[in-house]
Amino acid sequence: MTRNISDSADEIICPCSGTTRAKIQSLFEEGLDIEAISRRTGALSGCSGCEWDILEILKDLSER
Repeated sequence: MTRNISDSADEIICPCSGTTRAKIQSLFEEGLDIEAISRRTGALSGCSGCEWDILEILKDLSER
């Protein structure tokens, strides 16, 4: 399921780590890439089911 960037900021994108959309956006705005976001939050370190969602969020943010 593809998510829209306007989805709720408190939406949990990575259930394994509890990482929210707002946290991903905040770290992206600090200049972190996907690997650094993963290290900082624990996202993508469990089942990796959130990978495409996180990539989509980062793509949308970078296009703004």
